Amino acid sequence: MTSFGSGPTADGESPFAAFGLPRRPGTDAFWAAARTPASVPDGVGGWRTLFLWRGPGACIDFESWSQPVPLHRWAGTDCWYAEVRMPARLRVTYRIVAGDAAHADPFNPVGAGADRSIAATPDAPAQPHWPLVGPDDVLPLPSARLRWNSARLGGRRTVRVHPAGGGGPVVLLLDGDDWLYLHPAMAAFDSAVAGGAMPPVTLVFVPAKDRAAEFGCRPELWEAVRDELLPLVAESGVPADLDRLVVAGQSLGGLSALYAALEFPDLVSRVALQSASFWWAPGAMDLADPLGGPVGGAVAARLRRGPDLSGLRCAFDAGEHETRMLPHCELAETLTEQAGATVRISRSPSDHDRAGWRHALLRDVAWALG
Repeated sequence: MTSFGSGPTADGESPFAAFGLPRRPGTDAFWAAARTPASVPDGVGGWRTLFLWRGPGACIDFESWSQPVPLHRWAGTDCWYAEVRMPARLRVTYRIVAGDAAHADPFNPVGAGADRSIAATPDAPAQPHWPLVGPDDVLPLPSARLRWNSARLGGRRTVRVHPAGGGGPVVLLLDGDDWLYLHPAMAAFDSAVAGGAMPPVTLVFVPAKDRAAEFGCRPELWEAVRDELLPLVAESGVPADLDRLVVAGQSLGGLSALYAALEFPDLVSRVALQSASFWWAPGAMDLADPLGGPVGGAVAARLRRGPDLSGLRCAFDAGEHETRMLPHCELAETLTEQAGATVRISRSPSDHDRAGWRHALLRDVAWALG
């Protein structure tokens, strides 16, 4: 991070003029014009990006890409700022943390829930079909609700179901609450179907109660999906083609999706994975460095035993800035293809961040359907 000085520039200009803010920091005119994050080229292929905050001292808390960045006060005013150096092609979720409270960036119209915002460098590819959602917006929810009382997993869950374009093949969205309340997946899939980017589908938003337990390489979740959840979907009255099923998962959810394809091939034969946690092995999450174990973890060990994956369509995506995750993902990708699966591999302009995976989610679900 680069810090400006603490007072007026020698020529009297605003220190933020390069970012399109020529007014003196802290004035009413300055705040009326403030729109951040704002980026300018850094001269070495990346970006200098300005963030602003009006209020008490705070820091910028990024989802995964960076350690927290402190904001600095400008010359005794109520203007706090940070200039952050960002690499080329990055989309990242962040929030402003002041004391014990987290806030969305009030100068950024692109939100992800009530207390998060999304920053994208100017060269980050567009994300077609995903509407801009502000921090004060309330996302619409599917009208169809299923009460899932799971004997295998324990507890009661509310599962939302949405027939995009009238319904069709079932798409299980793991971590479904994130796609309901933080990122507008329902609207994005509706737009993609309407625009011809994919056929009509029936979205099933699958919530997780204990991600670490449910998304590890264990059979209980997929037995419950097969024996409990999918029969509820079939009985719901929502149009749904259960014979064509796609599972979409991210991080630990992506790990679980490929595990299901390996161990429940009659159930799961189409998967779309974003930054799957292929470092996972029994006990790895208890280590100081969970990613420091054998490359590819438990899934790579299982793939080396020679399963026949000729019936599997598997789309892999990962954030191009996830330097420690990529070796694990690359090995799982190679071994899956060697086992006979039809594989698609791509990289998103992100770190380990749902905001960066959104385009891949739509594109790869459509590809998995063939």
